[in-house]
Amino acid sequence: MNSFFRILFIIQVIFLAGIRSSAQNELDVIRNNWLEYSDAANSLYHHLTSQAYDLLAKRKDETARLKSLADWQKRQELIRKTLHDIVGSYSVKTPLNAKIVRVLDKEGYKVEHIIYESLPRFYVTSSLFIPGGMKKNQKAPAIIYCSGHSAEGYRSSVYQHVILNLVKKGFIVFAFDPVGQGERLEYLEPEKGKSIVGEPTSEHSYPGAQAFIAGSSQAYYMILDGIRAVDYLITRKEVDPGRIGITGRSGGGTQSAFIAAMDDRIYAAAPENYITNYTRLLQSIGPQDAEQNLFNLISRGLDHPDFLIVRAPKPALLITTTNDMFNIQGAMETEKEVTGIYKAYGKEDNFRRIEDNAGHASTLKNREAMYAFFRKHLNNPGNNLDEEAQPLTAEELRVTSTGQVSTSLGGETVFSLNRKLAEENIIRLTTSRNNPEVFLPEAVHSAQRLSGYREPEEVGEPVFTGRIQRGKYSIEKYFINGEGEYVIPYLLFRPGKPGNRVMIYLHPSGKAAEAGNGGEIERYVNQGITVLAPDLPGTGELGQGALKGDAYFKGASHNLWYASMVIGRSITGIQAGDVVRLVRILKNNNASAEITGFARKEMAPVLLHAAAFEPAINEIILVEPFSSYRSIVMNRFYNPFFILSAVPGALRKYDLPDLAGSLAPRKLVISGVTDGNGGVTDSSGIDKDLEIIRSVYHYRKADSNLLILAGNSDKERNEQLLEWINR
Repeated sequence: MNSFFRILFIIQVIFLAGIRSSAQNELDVIRNNWLEYSDAANSLYHHLTSQAYDLLAKRKDETARLKSLADWQKRQELIRKTLHDIVGSYSVKTPLNAKIVRVLDKEGYKVEHIIYESLPRFYVTSSLFIPGGMKKNQKAPAIIYCSGHSAEGYRSSVYQHVILNLVKKGFIVFAFDPVGQGERLEYLEPEKGKSIVGEPTSEHSYPGAQAFIAGSSQAYYMILDGIRAVDYLITRKEVDPGRIGITGRSGGGTQSAFIAAMDDRIYAAAPENYITNYTRLLQSIGPQDAEQNLFNLISRGLDHPDFLIVRAPKPALLITTTNDMFNIQGAMETEKEVTGIYKAYGKEDNFRRIEDNAGHASTLKNREAMYAFFRKHLNNPGNNLDEEAQPLTAEELRVTSTGQVSTSLGGETVFSLNRKLAEENIIRLTTSRNNPEVFLPEAVHSAQRLSGYREPEEVGEPVFTGRIQRGKYSIEKYFINGEGEYVIPYLLFRPGKPGNRVMIYLHPSGKAAEAGNGGEIERYVNQGITVLAPDLPGTGELGQGALKGDAYFKGASHNLWYASMVIGRSITGIQAGDVVRLVRILKNNNASAEITGFARKEMAPVLLHAAAFEPAINEIILVEPFSSYRSIVMNRFYNPFFILSAVPGALRKYDLPDLAGSLAPRKLVISGVTDGNGGVTDSSGIDKDLEIIRSVYHYRKADSNLLILAGNSDKERNEQLLEWINR
């Protein structure tokens, strides 16, 4: 291509892009002309955090009223019961089958490389660092070291420095690889030696999302590894079981805080660079990876300080830095609150906070404060100075024969363990489905509760912002108030001769995705159907916003989903409530309107929930929906965007086919259904999900009102859908 034609081509591309941009902008309802809603893209996050702040303020008021030791002890018992309820029980333990696979003798200490099983065939790679010169019957204090989010696990030079310093000071140190790190990568790409899904936080969040849907959590398995580490330590003759401590920084701070809160055998805990409080966390960086979020934590009345309160009066050191990404103000507020219970116990000396002027980092001042803390409270006197330490090589610290559990031992993963849990849930659901008259109403009720759906109490008047005439139909632009302090922009496509048929059109990319000339919406408008196309929170003008986070997969922020989960809500439940709000506006304007709900891909669960809760939606059309939450959980790989329309804990009580079946005898069309990865690899699973729907429609003698179309071409599908609508 010569220079003249190249320039001409560039000009043409820019011109066409300008036309597309202009066309897109003319369909904006609030983006450019409403300063009041200039931050609309962050509407969903602000709505979630506003509810969180209310819950956290209520909790703070309750703890502020605690004065006597008896008051605080009641709080401790509440925390203990709540944690075991939302995380799970660790009372049933399987054999550790711990094996020392290699011993490394170094000057002044030795290292035993150990593999134990926190669950059958769920292998944990670890190393026990034992100081030299211990006498035959001598028992020493032991410290469990939890690694932060380093790909190497405890082999990181930063973590080795701390571990070896503690060993030099006479502590036995037990370091283990967190799942998804070190030698426990669960998504290993052998040729590259790296994770397929990304950094350690991704290794946690990718299976963690599946765990939440099934009713478990990533934290459950990671806490279990630490509890089983304690189980192993107390079998060792060198370890004094009454002098066990735990520490770790960053993600290791999370683990050490959680494990110490759940295991009373840990006497002294020093979490570093993690503890703040949820108010400051949500105001700053937002919720972090799946490991750090517990099911409905905030809605159940808990916050970061509770991980320390529940342990009192056992010794605790809160290690912080002033410029940490985990906000220092939150840490200071936590310190003030936790101090109250230690005073009530008369053990003020057992709790303190140390800080240094640094970012998210290990500092000399903080390390020496930590050494002093463990020396004092684990009764191991000596110097507290930070010393030079020669890190061990990668080969010296290798535990398995290949350097990875997956290629040397195989065994279970969080995904496979969670899949087994999901299978148990599915068996229970399958049994319950045998009695549809009892089960289906219960499933719908469970969907309302677990999704955090809120019935719209009142529907305000729409605000009209403009009209576009396009051929024989017009496009009117409106917004209404949503569930919270945000608005829902929508387009209303009015045919030249409108009838009673109205369609609510949901697209994952928002209202403008198919609103152009020749787009899908126009085809329905040309049939005399009035179409309402909204931007629900998280889509279109109310788009994803600023929060991306450390669980950001190909444009899908799972961190945003976690923000809904910790307050007992779901994005789907909120969006379903707004769909019902729009339905009621339509019915207010035309009581006899026949309403069709249309949804594409990951918006299908939103419509299914809304339709199950709102009988005024007469007909439902789902195009390229994923078949079930089961399909996300049961397959190792899934479409990350589908998580945003999932409901945490759903598989305990219901699945999407149950909501679809509950619609019978209403008209239901399902076209081009996919599996949880957006394909058709799990074809047998898709068939099973569809059979659940068919069986209910058959049971209710409504077979003719159910149409299931294969994944035909868009043209064939559109023809079939129009024929169905016009029959």
